[in-house]
Amino acid sequence: MHGYTGDKDAYLKRLRRIEGQIRGLQRMVDTDQYCIDILTQISAATKALQSVSLALMDEHLKHCVTEAIAEGGDTAEDKIREASDAIARLVRS
Repeated sequence: MHGYTGDKDAYLKRLRRIEGQIRGLQRMVDTDQYCIDILTQISAATKALQSVSLALMDEHLKHCVTEAIAEGGDTAEDKIREASDAIARLVRS
């Protein structure tokens, strides 16, 4: 079981809301809306995705990484490296 499983419905709800935002962006471009208004909505969608990613990272650290550290060995090192790589990707994006 993954750390986010208990909140899976909430994550899915948030992602569906973001999906709606993206569809709204497509409609805005299709209907030739003002550039700044589109950029504002892109910023909002980006922040929403960042919020979901940070929450998932928090769950991963609390559940998966903590469990791996308790077990020790190579699994712990792998999970820590995996989390570190994911954080680096989030920071770069």
